[in-house]
Amino acid sequence: MTDPAVERDAAEAASAFSHPPVAPDATAAYGEHPDQIVDFYAPRGERAQPGLARSAPLVVVLHGGAWRAPYDRQHVTPFADFLARRGFAVANVEYRRGSSLPHQDAEGPVAGRWPETFDDVAAALDALPGLAADRLPEADPRRTVLTGHSAGGHLALWAAARHVLPYDAPAGWKLPSPPPLRGVVALAPIADFTVAEELGVCGGASAQLLGGPKGFAARRPCADPAALLPTGIATAVVQGRSDIVVPEAVSEAYVAAAALAGETVGLTLLDGVGHFPLIDPAADACAVVAEEVSQLAW
Repeated sequence: MTDPAVERDAAEAASAFSHPPVAPDATAAYGEHPDQIVDFYAPRGERAQPGLARSAPLVVVLHGGAWRAPYDRQHVTPFADFLARRGFAVANVEYRRGSSLPHQDAEGPVAGRWPETFDDVAAALDALPGLAADRLPEADPRRTVLTGHSAGGHLALWAAARHVLPYDAPAGWKLPSPPPLRGVVALAPIADFTVAEELGVCGGASAQLLGGPKGFAARRPCADPAALLPTGIATAVVQGRSDIVVPEAVSEAYVAAAALAGETVGLTLLDGVGHFPLIDPAADACAVVAEEVSQLAW
């Protein structure tokens, strides 16, 4: 007998992935590796002021896909375009992901690379103000909001917490002061690695990202957003209650960890919504995401 939740998730995924990729207005490299790329989308719509320097908030998008190689930034280009059509300047960041070949006792493509996945996100965020000034002058880096979906939600939360990383974090990760962000909107993020592993989220992707079970405990303090609190940066989480990919419990654990650290994280729970509508321009949930971004950016 077919599970209705699985059927719904498959239908939502099919809708989110049905949109053709949207080509960027400009592209820039932040490193020498082919995956060290940022695509820029110029603001358009009623709020856009074409040609006017620093006229639009900059929204940085970090895609999901369990940090695995088969999933790249192309699947969120319709989402990036959706935000651009609402007047935002958008930067869609690519980063190095896991191997396409199984290893570490994984049944499929392994999640992430240690430390390269984190190296890339840190380098991209550090380079973005200069890259945007050159390729998309309408973008205002002083009004930057990070957003990311699923594994990308994890990376967005991590990037906003670099100033609270342990002092023995790998070189280039830790910042001496908070990054200049208006805030973070994390979409169904893998935000608490302990809970994610307990629930088997994405086939144990969190442990794979950290190099397998042997590296999990030692590396988690440098990688798990739930261990990097408080950040002092405005943070909102948007989560579908019907999400079977990254269940609601993961977001709730992160919000609870923030509260224990003395920080309030906004949590918007959407009834009847699964994992993929949050990045699907055809879904009402995507408009909710845009509104959350607007509240921080404008």
